[in-house]
Amino acid sequence: MGLNILIGDAQPRVRFGLRLLLEQQPGWKVAGEAEDALAVLSAICCGCPDLVLLDWELHGMPAQELLTVIRQACPNLWIIFMSSNVELRQAALQAGADVFAYKADPPEKLLGLIRELVANKGKKAPDQISKSTCGKK
Repeated sequence: MGLNILIGDAQPRVRFGLRLLLEQQPGWKVAGEAEDALAVLSAICCGCPDLVLLDWELHGMPAQELLTVIRQACPNLWIIFMSSNVELRQAALQAGADVFAYKADPPEKLLGLIRELVANKGKKAPDQISKSTCGKK
């Protein structure tokens, strides 16, 4: 299964590391990178990825607000919030994230979370999401 992933993180090194990790997975492609909330929204509207990895502390908009806007634009998009603060896990899940990833965990843990989400999530599979409605308000 092909999986297009958008990375939203303010730190270039984190984005680079995630890109290297994700693109080593068969069928996975990094659809883009964004350094702030507005760039994330623009990338979603332009490319409509299947999954977004978002830093909880992304600049430009509070995380809960960003998630609300993303869900309105593309309700079937899988969203994984990431943070170096494990205490934000509950807040991220309550805000509507599909998964929370702790940045200090080993890379294999993130890969496992993504695989589990894609395999078990009750939403439409990414290839069934209507590209004509995704990213449109």
